[in-house]
Amino acid sequence: MKIHFIVLATAAFLSGANLRVFDALLPNIAAEFDVTHATAAIVIAAFTLAYGLFQIIYGPIGDRYGRIKTVSVATGIVAVGSLGSAHAQDLEWLTALRFLTGIGAAGIIPVSLAWIGDQTTYENRQASLGNFISFILLGQILGPSLGGALAEFSSWRTIFYFFSISFFIMTLILFLVAHKYQSTHSVKKTSTLPNHPFRNYSNILKDPWCQTVLVMVHLEGALFYGSFAFVGAWIKTELNLDYMTIGLLLSGFGLGGVLYTISIRRLQTLMGEVGFVLTGALILFLFFVALPVMHSEVLVGAWCIFGGFGFYILHNTLQTKATEMYPQARGTAISVFAMSLFSGQAVGTIFFGLLTTLFGYTLSFISVGVCVLTLGLFFAKKLNVNLRRI
Repeated sequence: MKIHFIVLATAAFLSGANLRVFDALLPNIAAEFDVTHATAAIVIAAFTLAYGLFQIIYGPIGDRYGRIKTVSVATGIVAVGSLGSAHAQDLEWLTALRFLTGIGAAGIIPVSLAWIGDQTTYENRQASLGNFISFILLGQILGPSLGGALAEFSSWRTIFYFFSISFFIMTLILFLVAHKYQSTHSVKKTSTLPNHPFRNYSNILKDPWCQTVLVMVHLEGALFYGSFAFVGAWIKTELNLDYMTIGLLLSGFGLGGVLYTISIRRLQTLMGEVGFVLTGALILFLFFVALPVMHSEVLVGAWCIFGGFGFYILHNTLQTKATEMYPQARGTAISVFAMSLFSGQAVGTIFFGLLTTLFGYTLSFISVGVCVLTLGLFFAKKLNVNLRRI
């Protein structure tokens, strides 16, 4: 199990970096193609839309043919898409190639989460997911930092050469591990899973509790990720910092998540799942409401750490619930969950871009904060009822 976890976690590390790299690059992309930040954000929306939509394909494939083999195919697609992105000559081609990259990226983290769900008991799952997420977060720390540094000293295209080479190597490693180390337990489990993906999707979407979790994560993705994609652009507009510094400040979000994973076992004992949801929602409310008045590098960096800590308290609770939505086809269930999250992000990115164009950053960030708090209170109430039924 250890070698499987390490390999999947390494793929997740690279995927995390790829997922957040545009947080620091958005102003640079807008400047190179001579468009507004809101227009350039279509590149982010294209990636996240593909990431969300193609979950529905990878989930049943992982259930049927094996999770690690499925991840190896996904990383290969990311390698090709990243190489094409490095050569894109206009915004339209870059958008299309990031869409292709999103198709591949869709099969890395969610399928790996399903594998963890297969291998751990529910009591230990939140901690196991926390350990796995720490690799993703380290990647999310690297992504904005490395992207910002390369944009400042070289070119934003260089980061995609790096991703192309890294994901190609990862594809070879995953293929070898899947071929040599796949356990007898995994093979048997895969062969006995239901072969009716449409029936599984129908059962998931009809279940009231599944509906609650899916709507919740869709709105979470729209509100948080949709708005956070513009924090780098806001920093550039308000503080006029260089791209490397912007990347370093945004990496504080990932650092906040790492602090969460370090403290997860103690927090779980003290707060429980309902306490996690309420605390995370309150922290995110404070993060968005106070962000517009942060006018120094130190304050913005510290506030990103604070926001990252709050987000992962909330999100990992949702993620843990998703692993038990439909255990008999866990990969399919998590695919629906991830599709809901990242389709929300795609919609949220476009909507927040329009919101900032009409009302500016301050009112837009405050509105998101209020909505996140309301969403957290709603889900805490639903979760409390669900726990009493168990």
